[in-house]
Amino acid sequence: MTTSDASRPGRAALRDLLRRRGFRQLALGRALSFFGNSMAPVVLAFAVLDLGGSAVDVGLVVGARSISNVVLLLFGGLLADRLPRALVLQGAALSAALVQGGVGLAVLADRAPMGVLLVLSVVQGAVAAVSIPASAALLPLTVPPGELRPANALSRMGVNAGMIAGTSLGGLLAAVAGPGWGMVLNGAAFLGAALAYRLAGRELARHDAGPGPAPAGEPVRLWQELREGWTEFVSRTWVWVVVLQFFVVNAVAAGGIQVLGPTVADATFGRTVWGFVLAAQMAGALVGGLLVARSRSRHALRIGVAVVALDALPLLALAQSADVALLLAAMFVNGIAIEQFSVAWDLSLQENVPQEKLARVYSYDALGSTLALPVGEMAAGPLAERFGVRPTLLCGVVLVALVTVGALGSSQVRGLTTGGAVPDQGAREGVGV
Repeated sequence: MTTSDASRPGRAALRDLLRRRGFRQLALGRALSFFGNSMAPVVLAFAVLDLGGSAVDVGLVVGARSISNVVLLLFGGLLADRLPRALVLQGAALSAALVQGGVGLAVLADRAPMGVLLVLSVVQGAVAAVSIPASAALLPLTVPPGELRPANALSRMGVNAGMIAGTSLGGLLAAVAGPGWGMVLNGAAFLGAALAYRLAGRELARHDAGPGPAPAGEPVRLWQELREGWTEFVSRTWVWVVVLQFFVVNAVAAGGIQVLGPTVADATFGRTVWGFVLAAQMAGALVGGLLVARSRSRHALRIGVAVVALDALPLLALAQSADVALLLAAMFVNGIAIEQFSVAWDLSLQENVPQEKLARVYSYDALGSTLALPVGEMAAGPLAERFGVRPTLLCGVVLVALVTVGALGSSQVRGLTTGGAVPDQGAREGVGV
């Protein structure tokens, strides 16, 4: 592909990306993995209920997945920086496929006690913890630096499609055929992901791309290498400022959309409409992926951080609970904004963090985002009971606005540029601290 071909925006550039075997296989593996990770909590919850479990049991099983994910995220980033990332992804997906398929068959045969489902939930959390930093850090090795922006956008479109399909199909299969069949399908999806990662690894090895394993005989210095990742994380002000911003934004969104949203829906327009509302957000994300793939802005991070303010729109619309049209429009615009930021963030990290430490930086980023979710989910209900749903939602609007302004106050966030080369080992980004 010529330079002019690589730089042109639009559908042709996206088609050109799909001709790159390594990228195509990685994107397919990511989509299948997110499909499986989105379906897993749905079918697990219904499997627990079919066994006679209570809401407490459902919370225990689903919560075990979140705990496992949080505990192992940093280890997942470390593992992805020490070993060939395609191999790490292949092993994680294959493990998930075997466990999911086996437990699914046990559920169909009525031979799956609650403890087995608990173990399955822990495995799912572990697989996600390994896959998230490894797959994100591997992507820049599959395309030339000039194609990173559309590559991230196209990959995220596949991820979003996988998440939509996994969540909706999980509920449908659990209702029509039973959760056991959902687990079997989930196992097949992870098996497909493992195959895709294997093919991606072969393609990268053929071109000698990517960091290899640590030298033979070198001991694993767990805490030292985690400290190296932490040093890399905090040494760039723009990284920890944006992660701090998103800790607040994710907590507000989790409480406002995931907890108070269904409450407002039940009291006003109903659950069916709420399903369309969530679908509008995902539709916006798909459109946002197409838009950001065509963008050529050098200040992608500044723009991405600024449009995070649009996360306040769904909260404002929920506060005006009777206006469904306003809520649908707000969620659609929010979906577009999410993709603008997500692609800008991935691009900024991939171009400015050394490859051999990138997965660990991603793991600290994911840890900050993940820890925010239960904070928001647990705080929203009590705050709404104490002060009311509408004041709580409006308080969330103010918080989103304040942290966005605060993040834009950083000169590194405003000044960081994208469109350069992926850094080699030991390279540092040029924005001053």
